[in-house]
Amino acid sequence: MQSAYISLGDLKAHRNALAEPIASESAGGCSSSGGAGKSSCGSSGGPDDMPTEIWDKVKNHPCYSEEAHHHFARMHVAVAPACNIQCNYCNRKYDCSNESRPGVVSQKLTPDQAVKKVLAVASEIPQMTVLGIAGPGDALANPKKTFDTMRQLSEKAPDIKLCLSTNGLALPEMVDEICKHNIDHVTITINMVDPEIGAKIYPWIFWNHQRVTGVEAARILHEQQMRGLEMLTARGVLTKINSVLIPGINDEHLIEVNREVKKRGAFLHNIMPLISEAEHGTHFGLTGQRGPTAQELKAVQDACMGGANLMRHCRQCRADAVGLLGEDRSEEFTLDKIEEMDIVYDIDKRRAYQEKVEAERQAQHQAKVDALADALDASLIAGQEDLKVLVAVATEGQGRVNQHFGHATEFQIFEVSRKEALFVGHRRVDLYCQGGYGEDEQLPSIVNAINDCHAVLVSKIGACPRDELKAAGIEPVEEYAHEFIEKAALTWFADYCGRVASGAIVHQERGDARIRQGAVMAA
Repeated sequence: MQSAYISLGDLKAHRNALAEPIASESAGGCSSSGGAGKSSCGSSGGPDDMPTEIWDKVKNHPCYSEEAHHHFARMHVAVAPACNIQCNYCNRKYDCSNESRPGVVSQKLTPDQAVKKVLAVASEIPQMTVLGIAGPGDALANPKKTFDTMRQLSEKAPDIKLCLSTNGLALPEMVDEICKHNIDHVTITINMVDPEIGAKIYPWIFWNHQRVTGVEAARILHEQQMRGLEMLTARGVLTKINSVLIPGINDEHLIEVNREVKKRGAFLHNIMPLISEAEHGTHFGLTGQRGPTAQELKAVQDACMGGANLMRHCRQCRADAVGLLGEDRSEEFTLDKIEEMDIVYDIDKRRAYQEKVEAERQAQHQAKVDALADALDASLIAGQEDLKVLVAVATEGQGRVNQHFGHATEFQIFEVSRKEALFVGHRRVDLYCQGGYGEDEQLPSIVNAINDCHAVLVSKIGACPRDELKAAGIEPVEEYAHEFIEKAALTWFADYCGRVASGAIVHQERGDARIRQGAVMAA
């Protein structure tokens, strides 16, 4: 069966057709046991949107809470090199420091090395609350290494949340072991619920000691994924579903994937863009399969709203990533550097620091609430009740506009309206300032990455990029330096609406943007 390409208009029609039936179905959402929940729960939800026991699991988890990802850090340990399936978008690299994508690591670790590294990172980065095993192969294709690591960490670092990522092929047989080790967050990569589509994504799986190919391989994988998801839901384990959007293959189909994983109790659905540069050496990259544009990705995500709750702040991390989402401090914690460190794991110190972070987070939330009223008034005065615009933000974390334009390696993207400043994604870019000087040849690629945005909020910006952005129709904004992001975005939006109302400017729609994958980390 040949998959037809679906247009943005078709996706909007699908969203309208699917939103009501999905919203009325039971399962998914806030409840880990499949009960219906408020539509705002999940990635962007708060304590009023979900049961207390669920909120306690997600509030400091940067992947499960969009708000938390501004403040709390995660790390991955690369103890699982083997994999039991082949994906056409994957090429694992075990000694690579200059690519930022799943399946890539600089050093493979033994469980003992991994535990020592976790304790070292946690002693230096007290806001690190989550430890995950995400490869570089599949966590459950390496069960002894995975669970030995988890067992030691549950004893030595009991305050750290434990997570793992899997393709789901071996999941049903491992659910008891997952629960035994107090792993209460599991990510399953599910790209299809139709084996005919799956055969275009997975050339083979290794099943019952033999290689299986084609539609039969995809059928087995699909059945195992669905069964494993249902079993985790029944045991109260929170599940996040990762799906890679592959234009022309599963873009339209991901709406059905969203529906089916919600039925089975998935907590979040993370729809990610295909990484398909030829230099990465994947099958899709070498055969010219393109990734989605920014508008195509957002259209599919928007079409799934009303189904399983969406995660839009994923960074498609390396299998050895360390730090806040969007940053990687793994080079600070290589094995040779850890040997020289004086590791003191002080739970009380970590808890005290995290309480300070939580206070900052609450201040961010209140600033957003206060700014919403002004944005609402301004949009009504301007006659722009339905206006929505995208705004790019340069940030180093803490939920603030606190980064120089030239120092940004990514921009966070917010959709701003009179109702909210909604995080909708991020855009990687190559570093503009290198060695204290601006690299002007980088500017066109940066502009292309945020070309769909009306403004970019920064702490500071030089004259050359300021002029380049203005020429491209993107407003550079320094006035809200070090303000909380949502407050800054909403305040700018209120001012923008006022300028539209006065006739000082004319609102115009923006174009599409390019999703820049695999920005060079060495820069």
